[in-house]
Order: sequence, then C-alpha cells, then structure tokens
Amino acid sequence: MNWELITFVGYFVILMGVALIFYFNGANKDQEDFFLGGREMGPWVTALSAQASDMSAWLLMGLPGSILAFGFGQMWIGIGLALGTAANWIFCAKRLRTFSLAAGDAITLPQYLSNRFATSSKTLQVICAVIFLVCYTIYVASAYVAGTSVFEMLFPGVSAKVTMTIFALVIVFYTFFGGFKAVCWTDFFQGLLMMAALMAVPIVIVATKQNLDTSLLNNVYEYKDASGEMVTCVFGTGLFDASWKDIISGLGWGLGYFGMPHVLVRFMSIEKPSMIKKSSIVAIIWVLISLGSAVLIAYFGRMLIADELLPIGAQKTVFMVMARKYFPAVISGLLLAAIIAASISTADSQLLVASSSFTSDLYKPLIRKDATEKETLMVGRIVVVVIAVIAFLIASSKGSGAQAIMNLVENAWGAFGSAFGPTILLSLFWRNFNYKGAIAGVISGFVVDIGWLLLLHSTGVYEIVPGFIASAVIAVIVAKATGEPDEDVKTIFDSAIEGIRLDK
Repeated sequence: MNWELITFVGYFVILMGVALIFYFNGANKDQEDFFLGGREMGPWVTALSAQASDMSAWLLMGLPGSILAFGFGQMWIGIGLALGTAANWIFCAKRLRTFSLAAGDAITLPQYLSNRFATSSKTLQVICAVIFLVCYTIYVASAYVAGTSVFEMLFPGVSAKVTMTIFALVIVFYTFFGGFKAVCWTDFFQGLLMMAALMAVPIVIVATKQNLDTSLLNNVYEYKDASGEMVTCVFGTGLFDASWKDIISGLGWGLGYFGMPHVLVRFMSIEKPSMIKKSSIVAIIWVLISLGSAVLIAYFGRMLIADELLPIGAQKTVFMVMARKYFPAVISGLLLAAIIAASISTADSQLLVASSSFTSDLYKPLIRKDATEKETLMVGRIVVVVIAVIAFLIASSKGSGAQAIMNLVENAWGAFGSAFGPTILLSLFWRNFNYKGAIAGVISGFVVDIGWLLLLHSTGVYEIVPGFIASAVIAVIVAKATGEPDEDVKTIFDSAIEGIRLDK
C-alpha cells in the first residue's frame, strides 16, 4: 500500500472539505466576508496565514535549491525577507488596520488609497487593479510550477500538463467555494505544516548522525539548463563572498513587503488593532525559524545528495528528495504536502486579492454601478477562474530549470514592491501626502521596475531597488509640487493617528 500517496491525497480531501464547509455554512454572504473575512481574523490566524501566503513554495524549493547550488551568498535574499517581514509588521500593520477603517472601511488596497485621499476619482483604483491582474496572474503561475514538481514526483510517467491541470483545479475549487475565511484558516494550518516540515528534515539528519563531509562543499558541478547553456554550481566559502550587487539585490527583496497586497490585506482583516502586537511576534518567529531551516536543508543537502541532484540541475527538489530519503512513506507524504500547502496558500490569497480588486475597483464602480451583492460575488468567483486559466497557460509554456520558480516570483514581487511600497508607507506616515503624489508613485515605480527588468537586467541589480527608490522620490516631488491635500484628507490622517494612540 502506497502510504505516501494516501497521506498526500488525504491532505487534498481535507482541504477541499474545509472549503465546502465554509461555503455551505454561509460564511461568504457578502463582499466583505468573501474578500476580507468580515474583519474577524484573530492574531494567530492573521500572522500565520500572512506568512504562509507570503513565502509560497519558493521557501521549500527556490531558496534551498539556490543555496545548494550556489552557496551562502544566496542567503542575502532570506536576510532581506526576514528584515522586510519584521519592518512590515512593526511599522505598517497596526497603522494600515486603523487607517483602512478611518478612511471608509475599505475592502481592497486600491479602495483604501482612494478613501485615504477622500477622492471620488477612480483613476488610482483602475491603475492598481490593472497592475494586480497582470502581476498576480504571473504570481499564480509560479505556484503551478511548484505544485507540478511534487505531482510529477508522486506520479512518475504522468505528463506535466496533466499534473498541472490537477493542481490548478484544486486551487480554483478551494478558492471559488471557500473565500477569505477558508483561505485564512487553512493557511494557518498550512503555515504550521510548512514550518514543521522545514524543521523536521535538519533535525532528523542531526539526530541520526548522518555522514556529513564538509569537504564536499567545495565540489564543482555542471549541468545544461533549459536553454542549453552550461551552468556551474560552486558553493562558495561564506556569506560575505557575495558581490555587492547580490547583497543589495538580496536585501532589496525585503522592500517588497510594503507593497504586497496579499500580505497587507491580512493587516486589514484582523479583528482588533490591539491584536497586531501578538501577530507580529508570531509572524517574525515563524519567518526566522522557517528561513533558518531552509538554509540548513541546503547546507546538509550539499554534503549528502549534491552528486544526485546538481549534475542534472535538479537542485530545486532538494527538500523533496531528502524528505523521501530520511522519513517513512506516511511522513514523507505529509512533508511533500507541505510544498503543496505553500503553493496553495499563496495562490489562493493572490486569486482572491486580484478578484476583489476587479470587482470592487473596476466592475462595480465603472462597469455595473448598480450591481447587486449577489452579482458582484458571482463575478468575483468567475474572475478567480479566468485568472487561474491564464496563469495555467503561462506556467505550462515556461521552460524547466532550477530557477523557474524563483524567476516568476521575482518579477511579480519586484513590480508590487516598486509600485505600491513607497505609496503605502507615505500614506501611513506623511500627513501632507496627496492623491496626485500617490498616482505618480504607483505609476513611476511600476514603469521603472519593468523598464529596468527589460533594459538593464544585465547590471545584476534586482529591479525592485531602483523601482522603489524612483517611486518614493517621484511621489514626494509630485506631492510637494501640487500643494497640500484638503482638510478632510488631513482629518482622516489625524483620526487614524488618534485611534492608534487610544489603542495603546
């Protein structure tokens, strides 16, 4: 009996069952319920669902695979993410929860920005919604790539397109019926599963006293990537052997958090602003443990299974191979399900945010102003399916390779961070920030990010760094040049700050 497969399939059955329970119990009676969980999420659910939706399968595949192949210099990305996570929770979470209510009970991030500046103009909402739809479609595609890798390992001989189709159908089914509450609650348990899985592998290796030969770290491996180019995998000797470009780019990943809608929406959904402190502690601890464990998996993997993986460019499977190698089938099935958990916990959140932005920021205000609550909910569910299908087409056309997951996520992450990060921060901390400055910040950040990616990517500097800087500078210049905002905009700011002060 294949216990690994039974455990793996059992995970999916439970997942879909949860979605149906929320659906038939009427948990999604209106837009706020379906897209924001009625602002009823507790601190633990908020923290772990935010981190699970953030990290995706990159944490279990992309990061350890890159470190396994190219050494500790790749850790700068993890360091940047850890610092960015902490800064986002400490500086933005409570303010965004309070500001989103003070600015008119916004459901989506574009709604918050429009309400924050007390404007009836839909320009910024439309711009944001378009960026959301483009970037999240690419982002969801990365989840398909990761999920397909696990399915192919469990179902050898089955084509990648078939396994990707199965994975996509699971994500669509779960998101379509479950809504935000189901997403958050299952992401809570999936976050625990991801952390436990990452910790389990290095703990077992140390406990069983595997033969770790550090001299193997110096071995050089070569393989041909999908394009036929020869790739050389040199582990390196330490964290500070990385170039300044790698260090700046790695740390730059942390900037993405300030503009990541599927993370920021968690801050807006928590029941009370006073719960943020507990959530931030839980989230930061989770990130440190999970990232540290991923690094250990790569370190041990280089000494134990590099000869098996690197000559064929299969470094992204290091966690899967080690889970199967050092655990019985019933446990390895659960560990492999952690990768699916990581992929789903990200994709479902992103599908919901993209769908909510379309219905709330495009469909109802511009296409069907008199649309009923029932109609907008149905349109939202249809958009979930449409985005999932387009993402499937993108993912199925991508070439294979160890960096496939990283590349897809990297592009979308950079675009979000550059476009929205500076504008969100300025809206929360600068009383005189205005609507025109916000529009200029979003557009300039997105344009510079994409322009750098297409034209200057060869510089070796991650595009989020120049994109974020350009967005911040241009937003401030335009805001100052166009004068102070109206008094009602300042009143919203003052009301939110007063709410934060009284909540201490």
